[in-house]
Amino acid sequence: MTSPIDIEGSGTSVVDGEPGPKTKSGNGELVGRSPGQLMWLRFRRDRTGVITAVVVIAYFAIALLAPLLVKLSGTDPYTLYGQDPTYADTPVLDDFGLPLGYLGGVSGSHWFGVEPQYGRDLFAMLVYGMRTSLFMSLGITVLVMTTGVIIGLIGGYFGGRTDYWIGRVTDFFLSFPSQLFFIAFMPVVTSFFVDPREETPTYFRALAMLIVLWLLGWMGMARLVRSTVLSLREREFVEAARVSGASPWRIVRKEILPNVVTPILVQFTYQLPSTILTIAFLSFAGVGFVEPTPDWGRLFAVGARYAEQDPAFMFFPGLALVIFILCFNLLGDSVRDAFDPKSGR
Repeated sequence: MTSPIDIEGSGTSVVDGEPGPKTKSGNGELVGRSPGQLMWLRFRRDRTGVITAVVVIAYFAIALLAPLLVKLSGTDPYTLYGQDPTYADTPVLDDFGLPLGYLGGVSGSHWFGVEPQYGRDLFAMLVYGMRTSLFMSLGITVLVMTTGVIIGLIGGYFGGRTDYWIGRVTDFFLSFPSQLFFIAFMPVVTSFFVDPREETPTYFRALAMLIVLWLLGWMGMARLVRSTVLSLREREFVEAARVSGASPWRIVRKEILPNVVTPILVQFTYQLPSTILTIAFLSFAGVGFVEPTPDWGRLFAVGARYAEQDPAFMFFPGLALVIFILCFNLLGDSVRDAFDPKSGR
């Protein structure tokens, strides 16, 4: 990035063709803004980026506050309101097991309606399902990104035999179709660690998904970082640091890693919604989370069974998922443009 150029008498600076107000240092001198400050200024001017960031933060806040929200609604995701005798005086299902009322049984007691046959509250299942999917996806994405960045940095910087063998290992893992492999992998693991006469614990399913999706998901990030590092390690500032006697760890940490932050952050904004969809698919296929654990994907699996009798059941979970995926993808575009204004949309 070029140095700030002062526009004489204007009190502003121009960085990469973008004017911006200068900041004052402790002794009152005008100094140019850092790349991080410039990125934040560009991002704040992007209305789409700000709006989508607020929406994404709101989703995580809802997931974090799910117990409080469910308590406010007076429901929970596990009670069978259509079968529990305690709620016999306020029926929510008709004689055919379908929700009473409009839009799948929407009412003051059940804000998003109820589940056919069982009468579980859809609002409670949705917010708890968001909690399960979002934080599960966040954990997997952080592991995938961290592993990919480390392997990509090692292969790209050291090159030679190290890069060759890392490339072959990457190719090996890429040969596995992750989703199909997981569908076949889950029953095998279950048979080894869980008695066939017992129900597979939820924590075990979550741990199995985390491990498999982590092991089979880091390759794309590793290749992206490797290609970026290969172009950076021959640059003048890296050569200067090497000649000055800096250790490889210091060169990678101080010179190379700051220059790959942009692709890492952008890839993160695309990886997380992709992981959410993968977890939803696994639950939909019956090898992810199962009854009675609330999960976004399981809601679609349930909705598919009742699509003809109660199509409204899919409305709120589908709308919530579409909004989140759309906003996160738009947020990724805004982050990319904020870091690299020349990329354009």
